[in-house]
Amino acid sequence: MKRLIEIRAYRLKAGTHAQFDEAMHGLAVPMLRAAGMDVVAYGKSEHEEETYFLIRSYVSRKALEDEQRVFYGSDAWRNGPRSELVSRIETYVNTLLWVDEQGLNGLRALNARAHEKEVSK
Repeated sequence: MKRLIEIRAYRLKAGTHAQFDEAMHGLAVPMLRAAGMDVVAYGKSEHEEETYFLIRSYVSRKALEDEQRVFYGSDAWRNGPRSELVSRIETYVNTLLWVDEQGLNGLRALNARAHEKEVSK
């Protein structure tokens, strides 16, 4: 099995990390998962104070484009946490990479924050 992963790296505005994380964890990630997206990992990047990452996986580039078009075009997103998150982002960049099942599982395990809070609910 191979999956296309999208790594989205955000540079946040100074002093906004805690609020961004709260909105991602409490609102956006549950919405992404409810929409059927595979959130592999997310959280604070270790290299700089005001950076954050989101990793999702897809079966293909077309699936990525289709799923994101539907999600980001939805009223639930536009009227939900969108402004709370976007207002805290200075800039972001996306990277797409193919990984096999072992690589995907490794990303999940080594960046388990995405799952540990879900389990503790």
